[in-house]
Amino acid sequence: MSETPIRVLVADDHAIVREGIRSVLEQGTGFEVVAEASDGEAALRILRELDVDVLVLDISMPGLSGLDVASQVRQVAPATRVLILSVYDHREYVLQAVRSGANGYLLKDSAPGELRAAIRAVHGGEAFFSPVIARQLGDAVRAEEAHREEEDRLGRLTARERDVLLLVVRGRTNKEAAAALGISHRTVESHRENLMKKLGIRTVAELTRFALDSGVLER
Repeated sequence: MSETPIRVLVADDHAIVREGIRSVLEQGTGFEVVAEASDGEAALRILRELDVDVLVLDISMPGLSGLDVASQVRQVAPATRVLILSVYDHREYVLQAVRSGANGYLLKDSAPGELRAAIRAVHGGEAFFSPVIARQLGDAVRAEEAHREEEDRLGRLTARERDVLLLVVRGRTNKEAAAALGISHRTVESHRENLMKKLGIRTVAELTRFALDSGVLER
């Protein structure tokens, strides 16, 4: 007895792309393209009307974008898994897709077999990302971890030490910082020594890098 095919909805505003995806899936086994949509509203309408296992979704479409659609799938069709198929490999698109609830992200230049594998994976409850996309996510996670670490270090400073930090990285001398804050030159020196000790930093260049990484000083 054959297994029930994976029911797929293809949403892309280009007919030739939809036809190409359908052809790729028909060349494999275990897939059934139950419908196609040329825009986001149509995709959501179909999800309300049909049982769909996997939504293969483009990001750039007229009206509602693929990201808008992905963010609504959980309310409209909770059992449907979302696979983004896009030409965009920018980190921000990838992060927005994941935050919107996408279960996978594949580039349109991927091999046909990879598309079929991706659909099977997300249908089975796994996440699936093109190698380039996986690297983007890894870089983003590492950047966020580094930012959180810098924020944790920033939390060790008192409010006054943060004030001194900002003035130092903006190039103010101790005397200028003292005048700006209405405190003594010696007090500024003390705050400066304390904050650098707390942060494990020895130079103004390192301090400036910390201020940028932690968000205290805008790039």
